[in-house]
Amino acid sequence: MLDQKSYLPLHLQLKNRIEKQITDGEFLDQIPSERDFMNKFGISRSTVREAINLLVREGILEKRHGKGTFVSVKPLHDWLGNLSSTTETIRHIGMKPGAKLITHYKTTPPAYIQEQTGFKEAYFIKRVRFANDIPIGVERHYYPIAIGEALIKYDLDNATLYDLVQHELGIQFAEADQTISSGQMLQEDLDYLDITPGTNVLIAERVIQDQAGTIIEMEEAYYRSDMYMFKIKLSRKFG
Repeated sequence: MLDQKSYLPLHLQLKNRIEKQITDGEFLDQIPSERDFMNKFGISRSTVREAINLLVREGILEKRHGKGTFVSVKPLHDWLGNLSSTTETIRHIGMKPGAKLITHYKTTPPAYIQEQTGFKEAYFIKRVRFANDIPIGVERHYYPIAIGEALIKYDLDNATLYDLVQHELGIQFAEADQTISSGQMLQEDLDYLDITPGTNVLIAERVIQDQAGTIIEMEEAYYRSDMYMFKIKLSRKFG
């Protein structure tokens, strides 16, 4: 049930619940009717409509005249433990990947990036990632200067960075350390994903090493939490 005493308005509680059910795969196509939600949670039609309209405006739901309200996006699944690119992840679920280069330049990276990589200077590349032309994430890459300058010679609106590094530059990935958290985007990047200030997103940090153990990239990626999820398969050995 919804919490009538919560500081969070009922329509936002319902919105969050519907989003979670979409992310969890409970709603894959058409969602229940307004009457169903009203009866289940004991709320007014206006509350239900306000929640659904918010999800429609965010591109998560779509209304079809005379038919009802449907899920318009499918969450992307990225399997931890596999060093796969965002492009591969999007293709795997049958959606069309896309990218748009926003900016690139040499820089003295923030102290945190220097601490993680040892880069005193770096080449910075920022791209927006798309799935079926819907913006789903902003990826911020830091490379050694030589690698960054080599990458920027390619068409980064129509290329997979991992493929370029490995197949064009001849640098083979060996391992990566990845951390995932929930947080907020940088203010300067909010407009790229068309989300409201204060909205939490998934933050994935990945540091990649080559076969010699040299760090060749650090990526900070911010993904819409309604369209991107991470899964990991765990096993237990007995005996």
